Amino acid sequence: MSEFNNVTVVKEANVYFDGGVTSRTVIFADGSKKTLGIMLPGEYGFNTGAAELMEILSGDLTVQLPGSSEWVAVKGGEAFEVPENSSFKLKVTAITDYCCSFL
Repeated sequence: MSEFNNVTVVKEANVYFDGGVTSRTVIFADGSKKTLGIMLPGEYGFNTGAAELMEILSGDLTVQLPGSSEWVAVKGGEAFEVPENSSFKLKVTAITDYCCSFL
């Protein structure tokens, strides 16, 4: 899906890591939420409340998922899931465009 129709977009940006990661929240008619954002090259750690599906639209990164010591390469067109109430780490090597769905 390349676009979302009939949604509400929250104007205020979510800004993390001194601007290294930014996103906007998109709210759907059924109340579900996604964020659309950009990550600049760098290393980041995130905590989750809800389970997440991270779709990488373009860019390159590696991810260390909860309970794993391995770093997995992810590039544009690929995705990964993160369980609820957990944390994960990213090493972003190129500007990365992403869509995060809260499951």
